[in-house]
Amino acid sequence: MQIPVFTVDAFTNRPFSGNPAAVCLLENDLDEDLHQKIATEMNLSETAFIRKLKPGDDFTKSSCFGLRWFTPANEVPLCGHATLASAAVLFHVQKNTNPVLTFVTLSGELKARQVKDHIVLDLPLYTAYPQVSQNFIHAAVGDMIVQDVRYSPDMKKLLVRLSDTYESSVLEDLKVSAQRFLSAEKTGKVKGLILTVKGNSSGKGHDFYSRYFAPWYGVLEDPVTGSAHAVLSSYWSEQLGKKEMLAFQCSRRGGELKISVRSDGRVDIAGQTAVVLKGNLTL
Repeated sequence: MQIPVFTVDAFTNRPFSGNPAAVCLLENDLDEDLHQKIATEMNLSETAFIRKLKPGDDFTKSSCFGLRWFTPANEVPLCGHATLASAAVLFHVQKNTNPVLTFVTLSGELKARQVKDHIVLDLPLYTAYPQVSQNFIHAAVGDMIVQDVRYSPDMKKLLVRLSDTYESSVLEDLKVSAQRFLSAEKTGKVKGLILTVKGNSSGKGHDFYSRYFAPWYGVLEDPVTGSAHAVLSSYWSEQLGKKEMLAFQCSRRGGELKISVRSDGRVDIAGQTAVVLKGNLTL
């Protein structure tokens, strides 16, 4: 069996930056265990599987598909960058002509549309609530000054805002240890750690910066994370009093996200993509 597979760098317009995802196009149903085996083989933070929902569907002509995401270790309920990558494969490689694509996922229906040179994702918006978790926070950031701590029960993500006295360069330079995270948090309550700092709100700079870590899913650091921004967007919109924001995830690869918080409890997150590999898996 041959399965078309692509590697797409998401939230960037340049190869080898942003966040890479593998995207597999499934013409037929795949044995359940093969999803995880393929994701482990691809060894990227996420591998996405696009599947046809009914006989007669076509990757070029149909507008609604099933979509699942796997890390090298687990299936996850939401992945923004792999959704962006999946939309890019359908729009740019398969030349899908529909103005809007709908993906049926574990997080409900997600939509993607093209706006000029960006793809806009329609994602759920998740609230993070005040939280005290001192031991784990110390394990994550040591003696750095923490300004706020929030927890998203829906996404099992802990958001730690560092002091506004810190520049983004401090966040970029922070060294982390997967083992320290795993030793400090064993309850299963936290599956992802978001570190964030306020940006330069004047001029055309970024409104906020972040890094994201998920060793509980087998991913020490995810370069650019759509699902984390479904939490960050809610938090920073409230803090800054803004609906339109520009964010930068300052991992080593880095990536930019355009954010528009909507009044219906959802968020539009836009990014660019670069397709860097096309091939086939032979099973």
